[in-house]
Parts: sequence; C-alpha cells; structure tokens
Amino acid sequence: MGTPYHLQSPRTILTRLMNMKHQPPALPQPPPPPPPKIILQPRDRTTPAMWCAAIVCFAFSILLIVAGVVILIVYLVVKPRAPSFDAPNATLSNIYIGSPAYFNGDMTFVVNISNPNQKIDMVFRSATVELFFRDRLMAAQALPPFLQRRGQSQVLSVHMVSSQVVLPPEVAVELVNQVRSNRVIYTIRGAFKVQARFWFGHYTYWMYAICELELTAPPCGVLVARRCRTK
Repeated sequence: MGTPYHLQSPRTILTRLMNMKHQPPALPQPPPPPPPKIILQPRDRTTPAMWCAAIVCFAFSILLIVAGVVILIVYLVVKPRAPSFDAPNATLSNIYIGSPAYFNGDMTFVVNISNPNQKIDMVFRSATVELFFRDRLMAAQALPPFLQRRGQSQVLSVHMVSSQVVLPPEVAVELVNQVRSNRVIYTIRGAFKVQARFWFGHYTYWMYAICELELTAPPCGVLVARRCRTK
C-alpha cells in the first residue's frame, strides 16, 4: 500500500496529480463476438428412381417371406423322407489272385430300394454301385433309371465281375487270409440322383448308401451279416 495523503509532503501530492493528468484514457473493452449462425441445409428431394428401388426391395422381401412360409407348410404336410437302401442277399462265386497281385472275382447281390413316402414319388435319374475291399475299388456298375411310386419298393440284382484288378501286396494278403478264415468282408457304395415329385413341383438331390457285407468263402459264398445306411 502507498503512504496516506495526510502523511505525504505537498510536493509529492502535486507530482502525482500531474502524472495522472498526462496518462491516456483507458480504452473501452471490445464487445463480445456474436454467436455463430446455424445454417440449415435444404433436404434433397427423393427422386422417382429411389422410390422405385424401395418398392422393388419391399416387394422382393414380401416374396421371400411368402415363399418361406409356403415351403414350411409343404414340408410339414408332405413330411419327405429319404429312400431306404438294403442288400438282403448276396453270393460270392469266385475269388482268384494271380501273380503278381491281380484280382479276379465274381459276386452277385440283391439291392432293395424302398420309398417310404406316402405323398411323394421318387425318380432315380442315375445310379452307380461300386464294390470295395479295404477301400480298394474292385468293380463298378451303373443301374438304369427307374421310377418308384409312393410306398413302393424296387428289387434289383447286381452282378459284379472283377478282372485283372491290381492290389497292393498287403491288401492281397489280407484278402487271402479272409478267404482262408471263411469270412470275406466287402463294402458296397451307391450314389443315386433322386428326383422327388409331389403335387405341383419337384426337387432333386443326391443320396449315398453304404453297405458292409460279410460272406463265406467261394465258390458257394453266402451272406451271413450286413449293415447298411444312407445319407
């Protein structure tokens, strides 16, 4: 704090007053800046092309929903089931392994294909049956197309002849051992292109069947056990 006026000398007081007169006046404070203006951009108008695209997308969505509901209703009403595949009988007439390991064989088996559906007809457009031993292809045969009415079965006799099939030594030894033990195990694999027909439409799919057959040794080999499945 400064010295009180009543304690200062007259000369000091006069000097301070003269200095205050020579000081420039204080400048006024600038006014605050105005708030920013919010400029609203005008909205773009929806063009007719955009309206058409929206209508098409909406209609397509409705069609998808309706199609899904119709498919679900048809499935619940029809209740489709895959055909069954079985090999109830088989005979093994000949097995011969030459030197080197060339395989020759003769086998006949019966295939029973059933249509368990009561509202669907099955058309087998193509069918191929293959014979395997230890995952080695021994013989193959194509079956002619055929039609199965609802609830019907089809019995086919398939004759498999193997000629000059080259086998690895370990596979040939395994086959010889099975013949000696009077138990020969073959595998049948079938591939079927099936067309299911019902009312106003149809659909096509592939069915695969696998059967493991256990037979006695030739020349009078007969079927003693089997296990079949489809997928």
